[in-house]
Amino acid sequence: MQIGVETSKALDQRRVFVVDPDEITRAALQFILHDEIETHEHATLEEAFAHGTGWLKPDVILLGVAILKEGGVGLLASVAERYPGIRIIVVTEKAEEATAVQAMKAGAHAVLVKPLTLESVRMKVDTVLGRRGGAPLVKLGLL
Repeated sequence: MQIGVETSKALDQRRVFVVDPDEITRAALQFILHDEIETHEHATLEEAFAHGTGWLKPDVILLGVAILKEGGVGLLASVAERYPGIRIIVVTEKAEEATAVQAMKAGAHAVLVKPLTLESVRMKVDTVLGRRGGAPLVKLGLL
């Protein structure tokens, strides 16, 4: 099913990995994104690392906050080392905003707060990829 798909986005050959232990969150994000961008679901970072090799490396990782709570925000450095130039979006509940702020300080590029909507997810991914018609993404430091 295609919902408000822009053909130019669907053809730009970018790739997103959704990495979250919650199957429902993974499925929702994959459903929202798959029409405009190649999207792959993974329950763990290890699974994503095994899948994302060679030409199959992701441009963006939507990383569930549960993974950061379990492994620490230091995991972001591992992701950046594995995939130079990767953009990381942390997917979180409002209740976990402290971990999301720590993730931003440790190198995440954006935070996506639940509840997830088609518009908010696509807009956040487009912004992080620089696909929105406005100014390029600039990483701001947190105090």
